[in-house]
Amino acid sequence: MLSQSTEHTTGTARYQLPQVADARNPGMPLDMDWIRGMQANTSAIERRAAQLPARRSVKKDHQAAWLLRAITCIDLTTLSGDDTERRVERLCAKARHPVSQNLLDALGMPPITTGAVCVYHEMIPAAVRALDGSGIPVAAVSTGFPAGLSPLHLRLAEISESVKAGAAEIDIVISRRHVLTGNWVALYEEMQQMRAACGEAHVKAILATGELGSLRNVARASVVCMMAGADFIKTSTGKESVNATLPVTLVMIRAIRDYFERTGYRVGYKPAGGISKAKDAITYQAMMKEELGDRWLMPDLFRFGASSLLNDIERQLEHHVTGNYSAGYRHATS
Repeated sequence: MLSQSTEHTTGTARYQLPQVADARNPGMPLDMDWIRGMQANTSAIERRAAQLPARRSVKKDHQAAWLLRAITCIDLTTLSGDDTERRVERLCAKARHPVSQNLLDALGMPPITTGAVCVYHEMIPAAVRALDGSGIPVAAVSTGFPAGLSPLHLRLAEISESVKAGAAEIDIVISRRHVLTGNWVALYEEMQQMRAACGEAHVKAILATGELGSLRNVARASVVCMMAGADFIKTSTGKESVNATLPVTLVMIRAIRDYFERTGYRVGYKPAGGISKAKDAITYQAMMKEELGDRWLMPDLFRFGASSLLNDIERQLEHHVTGNYSAGYRHATS
């Protein structure tokens, strides 16, 4: 019924949306004229964001296809103080098989996986072991997550330790005070050092947009982080009172588009926090498609930071196949 590009790894067929990797963003010199020239028309941005859910609706097979693609872009996440190795192992098992085989068979789909598994540093070894051979990367939150207020040398050391432990992606948090005081040089230099500490691991810069004060600050912080070499820009830690929103998303992805048009380098985007419903995932994907195009709907350029989102997507897929909604506990993620 539904089709998807395939690739093979190891001795067993493993199917996944192709991870088409462009040249990595090397960054560029800090351009203060560009930064100062960035503005944000809040009322226009909010109008555009409010219109999208009302006029973009997909149904039936098309909806199922969008939801399956969303699954492949999820960073399946557990960031709790009571995390254990066993919990992480269960989460990794879900990442390997995010949708029941019965549903995939009914949809005519081969096996799929989530985009990554995201954990605290202490849980990296357990995640690496549990995902061995799957091709699913381990992402680790770092740099004094979520506040980012520990000394810089310790934050850089934390990045290095996470990379040594096996994390292929590092989600760092920026110092919000640099944005709030307009100290763009300090933010740029900090981000450069964090990028360097990541080495070959890709770096996602968490802006904590709910704490930046204005959409203009969000736009400027986005561009500064990209100038300093960020591979992704990400909305939130998930711990702020306001996390991912459509207006913030619009500002950030337009900054990404501007950066691509000026430099030729694609930077990824990750909305995180508060995205728990399948319909919201489709809305975010629709915005990405309209503003950036299909290329930014691939897992190497788009991720959802989520834990409960997968639960609702699987329930919606079961409804599509059977006509009935199942209980949420039947699709637990850990």
